[in-house]
Amino acid sequence: MARNIDAISTFDPAQIGEVVTNEMIQNICDSLVSIDPEDEASVVPAMAKDWTVSDDGLKITFNLVEGATFPSGNPVTAKDVVWSMQRVLKLGFGNAATLTEYGFSEETAETDFVALDDYTFEMNLSRPYPIALILQAVASNRVANVLDSEFLKGEEVDGDYANKYLTTNSACVGPFALRQWNAGEVVILEANENYYGPAPKLKRIIIRHVAEAQAQRLLLEQGDIDVARDLGAEDLRDLKENPDLEVVSTPLHQLYYMGFDSAKPEFADDRVRLAFKYLVDYDALADTVMAFLGVPRASVVPLGALGALDEEEGQPFSLDLDKAKELLTEAGYGDGFSARLFVGTLPYVAPIAQHVQENAAKVGIDLQIEQMANAQLFSAFRGRDFDTIMLSWQTSVPHAHGMLSRHAVNPDNSDEAGLTMFPTWRASWYNEDFNKRVDEALFEKDEAKQIEMYKQLQLDHMMHGPFAYMFQLLDTAVLGSSVTTWKWNAFRVYYADIEKG
Repeated sequence: MARNIDAISTFDPAQIGEVVTNEMIQNICDSLVSIDPEDEASVVPAMAKDWTVSDDGLKITFNLVEGATFPSGNPVTAKDVVWSMQRVLKLGFGNAATLTEYGFSEETAETDFVALDDYTFEMNLSRPYPIALILQAVASNRVANVLDSEFLKGEEVDGDYANKYLTTNSACVGPFALRQWNAGEVVILEANENYYGPAPKLKRIIIRHVAEAQAQRLLLEQGDIDVARDLGAEDLRDLKENPDLEVVSTPLHQLYYMGFDSAKPEFADDRVRLAFKYLVDYDALADTVMAFLGVPRASVVPLGALGALDEEEGQPFSLDLDKAKELLTEAGYGDGFSARLFVGTLPYVAPIAQHVQENAAKVGIDLQIEQMANAQLFSAFRGRDFDTIMLSWQTSVPHAHGMLSRHAVNPDNSDEAGLTMFPTWRASWYNEDFNKRVDEALFEKDEAKQIEMYKQLQLDHMMHGPFAYMFQLLDTAVLGSSVTTWKWNAFRVYYADIEKG
């Protein structure tokens, strides 16, 4: 497989924040449950063979599979589940937000996560969160990846819970194991011969770092790779006509957007951020650089999620330079201003950035584009070291709360909080009203009313939020003739089911 993998910085499930690494870790480390490959709104057993919920909705009891072993030979037990999930909270990296946003905390971790015996794990909730959402957002997430606690305790350095070791190694149970990662070159996964589930169809998956779309295309046409993952629209149009290749796509719950640092005076004004939504010719981009890659979407909630605005309501903007100029003038920036625009290295990024840059110049805004490796881009965003930025965010659940809980909620805007897994925090944007309303919507029992609450949140977020959403992305791959089975959905690729003829 050829893919741009320059965003990879670690394979520690507690720390991973990139889409490309998340895809790999899902195939390396099993969680308690897994997203159903046939129905992405449902979950199916994984390390937990079944589960029960208490009458008050505050306790989920998971019964684990028996006989599963780690590569070290250690048996998988409920103590490993407890250690793995408590570890996420104790390390406090960005992924801890996946637990803290549902009421779990480092202080209560010992009672939140309990091993009743070797094969029974108990998760205790502080509030009656929707159980389906907990299973989708927590139990099937990388924060519930089950790690080999006994082995990793021997790899700890200065109380780091083996974080350094897991940067380049894996110690968990899944269909594949991480065998090699050469940064900027290759990732090699090998089938786990002792996997408790169905054996992977392939013995090895090799992901080569190929940043240039043209290079991926050449390798595919020459038969040097089986799958290309980052081709541009022009290449995809051409290759769709090749009878020896197959272009496949799946909608993602992932949005490509422009972020603004609200700590800077010009971006602190809602009207300035809103003006940028009128600097994009969405339809023209959809027909050109984003063909096969994305569909116009201005709402924070992607199509296909519970509570999402429909296609028309969710995309009310179009290119309108006069409107943009009017908003800028009202905000006191009629003469424009200058700002840096950070972008990454995927094929469609530069054309979109240049498109916005050209339209921004027409209303007096001087955007200075700086392109960088994706790992550097994410580091700048997490460090609040940017003016404007273009990148994507993928939620792990088909539910409005998945995006709103990170793109509309900011629990603490202080620098000291370091809430790097909240894009709102990265953008220095805080709104107590949105914090309150998202929480109220989450616990609304009347689903019809809840959906209306989510729809109004989206409409208000378009006007006042810190981001300008442009496209809901499609995951598009081109398969060589040797690939006979390729299974995926909006949330993951199932490497174990890939087959070659």
